Amino acid sequence: MSSQFILQLIIGGIIGIGAGYIGAFMIIRRMALVGDALSHVALPGLAVALLFNINPFLGAFLALFIAIVGIWALERKTNLPSETLVGIFFTTALALGILITPQAELLEALFGDIGNVVLTDLYITLPIVILVIIALFLISKPLVLGTISKDLTRSMKVPVNAINFLFLLMVAAIVALGIKVTGTLLMGALVIIPAAAARNVALNFSRYSFLSAFLGGIAAMGGIIIAHQYGFAPGPLVVLSGGVLFLVSLLFKQ
Repeated sequence: MSSQFILQLIIGGIIGIGAGYIGAFMIIRRMALVGDALSHVALPGLAVALLFNINPFLGAFLALFIAIVGIWALERKTNLPSETLVGIFFTTALALGILITPQAELLEALFGDIGNVVLTDLYITLPIVILVIIALFLISKPLVLGTISKDLTRSMKVPVNAINFLFLLMVAAIVALGIKVTGTLLMGALVIIPAAAARNVALNFSRYSFLSAFLGGIAAMGGIIIAHQYGFAPGPLVVLSGGVLFLVSLLFKQ
């Protein structure tokens, strides 16, 4: 195994773990499609990063941050559901991203290319994923409680809006990191599918979140290994690996 391939496996596995862990909360909060749509919002930022030759993560995260601030502010002002606002941002950003992304890099932006990772990507990925997992663990109780009843959460003096914003910010960070693995079109699947598979077999929430993270890592690493073995693009195979895990989980559904 080359050192470059090992680096791809490590980075892919770390991102898969982070995506799976945050995906557990997104499914509990019925935000699965929101995660998928947000990955498309990153495309204009990714295009700008490619044009100016800067780290794609920075461009993607900036675009996602702007979209999340906009969604969060508009949701409070208009009373429109977040799914509606995400849909507006999603379609607008996707159209803009396709328009300004250089044709030579469009496929890479849409489907990812983990073959281009360098050691700097590991230095960015590892601490961000660790911070996201720790932060999610710390706010997990109010986050889940807010899903059940916002009024009850507010009566307990829990800052619901701040926690929701922080959660969306963490989703943005994971999605921006994962674009390197699966691209903007498929990143939502890496968040959703491992979590859905884990929910089929887990008996309680702590096991569910742990198993979701584990299956996310397995899906990412498995897809990268198969792609390397047979010369395919890793992004689609990462998603297909997740799909296989989901089908297997149906056999053990609790």
